Amino acid sequence: MVELKQFYFSDYEQRRPEAPLKHSYIIEFIWQALAICTIALGARYLLWRWQYSLNNDAMWFAVLVVLAETCAFAGLLLFVHNLWEIKDTPQTKTPSKRSEVITGADDTTPISVDIFLPTYNEDPELTRYSIRDAKAVTYPSSLVLKIHVLDDGNRPEMKIVAKEEGVNYITRPTNAGFKAGNLRNGMSQTDGDFLVILDSDTRPFPTILSHTLGYFRDQNVAWIQTPQWFYDTPMGRPLDCEWVKKYGRFGGFAAKNIQRIIGPVTVGRDPFISDAKLFYDVIQRRRNGLNISFCCGAGSIHRREAVMEAALKEYAKTIAEQAKCFSAFATCTADQDLLEKVLRKELSVSTELMPYKFHVSEDIYTSILLHGDKARNWKSVYHPAVESKMLSPLDIQSWAMQRFRYAGGSLDILFHDCPLFRGGMGFRQRLMYGATFWSYLAPLWNVIFIAAPLIALTTGLSPINAYSIEFFAHLLPFLIVHELATVFGTWGIDNRQGKMLNIAFFSFNLMALWAVLRGREIKFQVTPKERNDQRHIRLVAPQLCVVALTFIAVTFALVKAWLQPGSADIGLLGVNIFWAGLNAYCMTVLINAAFWTPTKEMAQRLDVKNRIIKGNTA
Repeated sequence: MVELKQFYFSDYEQRRPEAPLKHSYIIEFIWQALAICTIALGARYLLWRWQYSLNNDAMWFAVLVVLAETCAFAGLLLFVHNLWEIKDTPQTKTPSKRSEVITGADDTTPISVDIFLPTYNEDPELTRYSIRDAKAVTYPSSLVLKIHVLDDGNRPEMKIVAKEEGVNYITRPTNAGFKAGNLRNGMSQTDGDFLVILDSDTRPFPTILSHTLGYFRDQNVAWIQTPQWFYDTPMGRPLDCEWVKKYGRFGGFAAKNIQRIIGPVTVGRDPFISDAKLFYDVIQRRRNGLNISFCCGAGSIHRREAVMEAALKEYAKTIAEQAKCFSAFATCTADQDLLEKVLRKELSVSTELMPYKFHVSEDIYTSILLHGDKARNWKSVYHPAVESKMLSPLDIQSWAMQRFRYAGGSLDILFHDCPLFRGGMGFRQRLMYGATFWSYLAPLWNVIFIAAPLIALTTGLSPINAYSIEFFAHLLPFLIVHELATVFGTWGIDNRQGKMLNIAFFSFNLMALWAVLRGREIKFQVTPKERNDQRHIRLVAPQLCVVALTFIAVTFALVKAWLQPGSADIGLLGVNIFWAGLNAYCMTVLINAAFWTPTKEMAQRLDVKNRIIKGNTA
């Protein structure tokens, strides 16, 4: 057997994922009660804002800010709906016969599963790890398990690795459709009852099938999504240890007291906020009860029949629409019905059957097709336990590339094939998808929230008529209860960085939105698996500008108040300095990521990895 090469993640092999959050009915009840109070207080605040607080002397500014607040409140309503309750699908007994999971199946043959490992330009030796772990997958009864390396790079060295590991190697002359096209090509050359979709760096645990195939006893279940867990993120160092090292005993004493007030603080842990526990263990998990947890690609298991059926329906729909369109514009006087039949016949030859839509976000697109199929009533299941591990982005460029792709792909679906207006979905299912798309529109009002305090501090203009007791009486109860509701709604997960990222990521989401509105194709780009040591400060230039402008605006306002005593509005100064400072602080989550460098030990391991990659590609 070929010896595995050492990579930087070799030191993390013994890491194990955390168990799913325990469902507490008490915590859930508190969350729901606080959420209702938050909505009531938020509605009260907004009604007051629209009716009584607008500054007539700067109406354009006042309306702009209150519109942004209204949009943010709409996002809050969608967020509350998404997080309302947990309804896990009960895990059922592992099937041993095909007839238990496939209607009318012949039990003379066992259940068959294909594991797909799509790859393009990743290091073949990295993929070898995934192949080995896929080969180690176990099952308590007879099972036909086949592993397929889908190499869109058509590389001889990848073919050699597949041959050495005894797994199937599939390639194609072009890489049309990127990952979606690669998956489609793999489906055309395989015949397993179920498909496990991984990435080249996704390493399944032995239990992935024994823990998930039982859900398919419900023969309306189309796919199962398992959490994505990044096992290579830096562990970080406690704040007191870091400050002792930098500032001595006094620093350690100060850090311990700070942590007594705000809780444990870890320095250097997961600088790119790759930990997806909030998304998977809270957002996705709570969508499960309404049959709307969507597919996220790697770590998902699909029923082949469901994917092919959705593809056939889209195929038939496309042919019918094109035939009607052509026949409607035909100038001949021939029988329109006959013409349409001829056109359908011709189009059936020229139109491709696409099990996976050629789209940068083929996973969520396929989810929309299946969830929207009212006649078939396909279901999705979210399995809360981690069943695989994968590698995280290791530099700001890779991380930004990945986030831009997520945003651009989702926005492209929103503007060009919006599921909210598709037939088949229930109202609450539409709201769940709406929450996803609405979140990617958030930079439109976040930009206003970032700019508003800077405008107020530099011009003296205010979006409200007065920073009065009445204003604080409406605002503060809403903010306090909202923060408490968020704590209980995401109980067990530190969401502080996530909230900061929601503001700080405004520039990337705006670029994605602009690209989609201009009609630019959001292309699939493989997230690099090696660290780029360049800091790419330009990527966080907008965030650095916000910090710099905040410093200038605050300094200007304070100097003006000092030079002109008695002329300053203390309420305006206090509120907007706090608001601007909070925005600037949120920017630091991205700025820190751009300036982050690994520890000396980790840098050495990364250097080893980069040398391996260069050696393999030389």
